[in-house]
Amino acid sequence: MNILTGLPRIRPLVLALSVGIAAILPVPVALADKSDHIEARELLRRGEIVPLAQILEVVGHRVPGDVIEVELERDDGVWEYKVKVLTATGRVRKLTLDARNGAVLKIKDD
Repeated sequence: MNILTGLPRIRPLVLALSVGIAAILPVPVALADKSDHIEARELLRRGEIVPLAQILEVVGHRVPGDVIEVELERDDGVWEYKVKVLTATGRVRKLTLDARNGAVLKIKDD
């Protein structure tokens, strides 16, 4: 699994390191901003977002494949995870999940 960041639309928080699961994910991660991981950890500590591990589990069940990008964005005051998955057929699918509970809000082709 390879998690990379793309060009941010609304200064995303890349969460692989920020939610304390970097130790279980053997992948390189580039942070959008050095302070993003601090903010993301605080959101997790306060219960405002669910851990990335939980998001990746939901994504794996809905769209099997390799995760190629994960972002945490605040959209209209609501935190959302944006996850891009490369499927076995070579198609890239983008999932948007509610960061508070991991519910899938949208799945689309990228």
